[in-house]
Amino acid sequence: MENENSHQEGEMTKKIENQTAKIPSDFFLWTSIAAMGLSLGLKCMKHKHMALFVGQWVAPFLLFGVYNKIVKTHGHDEKEM
Repeated sequence: MENENSHQEGEMTKKIENQTAKIPSDFFLWTSIAAMGLSLGLKCMKHKHMALFVGQWVAPFLLFGVYNKIVKTHGHDEKEM
């Protein structure tokens, strides 16, 4: 049986989470919507490859938003040793 505290986050992760928790969660939603709009605009202007490139940004922005929300609600390790 493993000790519960054997899977704690490193110092670098804690620093990153402390900084990312400062970003409002809706920033990532609006950024992904902006990327969709920009992608659509590029597609309408016949810039197919650039539209596809920008369109691929949507999923990572939404994933960053999910990560941001998890960090804000649960934070890093609740128990510090």
